[in-house]
Amino acid sequence: MGGFALHPRLAADCHAVGDLPLSRVLLFDDCRYPWVILVPRRARVCEIHELSASDRRRLLDESCRLGELLMQVFVGDKLNVAALGNLVPQLHVHHVVRRVDDPAWPGPVWGHSPAQRYRPGACTSRLVQLRQGLNLDGDVSASER
Repeated sequence: MGGFALHPRLAADCHAVGDLPLSRVLLFDDCRYPWVILVPRRARVCEIHELSASDRRRLLDESCRLGELLMQVFVGDKLNVAALGNLVPQLHVHHVVRRVDDPAWPGPVWGHSPAQRYRPGACTSRLVQLRQGLNLDGDVSASER
């Protein structure tokens, strides 16, 4: 995992949930949507095809594990999964639970409106919920935040 550093924009816009075997798990700071991001801890990787074959399989497994948890816990109508990278070139995969009554439905959440930040207690509760569901301890070293 040498050389991995989280992109500053992801660090500023997200809360660290913890680490899966390949990916850093982040909670995007917008309380209107259950929105979690996987960031493979590989240096200088911008696209999924740049990962090794084993890392691609692991990313898909982690994505499916996360998606299943999110849909069970938050009971959405659709799970949006995307690796856009237009603003942040570092490979990261968004997982957003969508509901027909969410503010952006049926359009994309990206650019719809400014994020509504979590209040501290609600953020802590959501982080605990995700860590428990993914069996993570949430221990992310300060140098990798």
